[in-house]
Amino acid sequence: MADLEQALAEIRRGTDEILLEADLLEKLKEGRPLKIKLGADPTAPDIHLGHTVILNKMRTFQELGHEVIFLIGDFTGMVGDPSGKNSTRPPLTREQVLANAETYKQQVYKILDPAKTRIEFNSTWLEPLGAAGMIRLASQQTVARMMERDDFKKRYASGQSIAIHEFMYPLLQGYDSVALESDVELGGTDQKFNLLMGRELQKSAGQKPQTVIMMPLLEGLDGVKKMSKSAHNYIGVSEPAGEMFGKIMSISDDLMWRYFELLSFRPLTEIEQFKADVEAGANPRDVKIALAKEIIARFHDEAAAEAAHQEFINRFQKGAIPSDIEEIEIAAGEGIAIANLLKEAGLVNSTSDAMRMIKQGAAKIDGDKIEDTRLQLTAGTSAVFQVGKRKFAKITLV
Repeated sequence: MADLEQALAEIRRGTDEILLEADLLEKLKEGRPLKIKLGADPTAPDIHLGHTVILNKMRTFQELGHEVIFLIGDFTGMVGDPSGKNSTRPPLTREQVLANAETYKQQVYKILDPAKTRIEFNSTWLEPLGAAGMIRLASQQTVARMMERDDFKKRYASGQSIAIHEFMYPLLQGYDSVALESDVELGGTDQKFNLLMGRELQKSAGQKPQTVIMMPLLEGLDGVKKMSKSAHNYIGVSEPAGEMFGKIMSISDDLMWRYFELLSFRPLTEIEQFKADVEAGANPRDVKIALAKEIIARFHDEAAAEAAHQEFINRFQKGAIPSDIEEIEIAAGEGIAIANLLKEAGLVNSTSDAMRMIKQGAAKIDGDKIEDTRLQLTAGTSAVFQVGKRKFAKITLV
């Protein structure tokens, strides 16, 4: 019984809600490997640390001896998940979905054990459903039930359009649970309606309903919005080690504990000791370094983590310029304005962004701040240009 309680404690760690925990406990008591399902629509090719919150929980189930099913929604990805959206999301083409799916597989194996991971594609059972099967599936729910979804309700109340196919998405995701006979499904808190739909459809199919485990949405580097590429506050799992290290070190001390809770594999007792040390006067920067090195070692290796730490010391604590910066050539013509140069080099998103960074003293040439926003540079110039703390490029004007 002690082992069972310990397993349940590991599963509970960092979760937002478990529906129903009593059901999960009964399933664990059966002593058989449970089927643990996580579905992901390959709508974008990059996975960031926010995605790994759920993948880490899948890893926990693997370590407890259960069967992990990573379901790639190649069929549902062409429909588009409306969860949390205030407008209809454009569906992807088959080619886009398959290209993204292949990238997903490579990235999830940075966390999950490939030998213990079962990869499935939901087109396997959703395509054969055909029109008749889709109609039968749609008949199991009402429009009133669909309108209980918060995002649908808000869009309808504000007069925004809701496409008919969007009503199908929760049904298709729920049917995935029927097809896989899943015991447990994981998802973010924004997926609650879809996850519970799987329980309802399993009951209708005569199956024991799955337990739903909802994981919180990880805040991004700003500590406010959820981590996402669109909010430009994310850390990608395939980013260079040095970039990851710098981003993790940029988070607030308060947010650091949230990242420890949701991203670290360290024992909870060790994390609590870190907190006690900081409260007793230890520098939170040192604890943050431990977090950064743990995460980088997971997605790269120990050597990369150590190198990133040293680079961080050299770059930020000693003011050194990194040795592995990109070298590029840019045509100067009769002369190029500094704002245009920084934009063309990819160091800023726009010339207005460049002007703002210069005025803030955040743009440098060979370590010296750029003072003149109207600076013109000519062919033959070769120097290291820097914007902010992490963006460097060695630029030669030709």
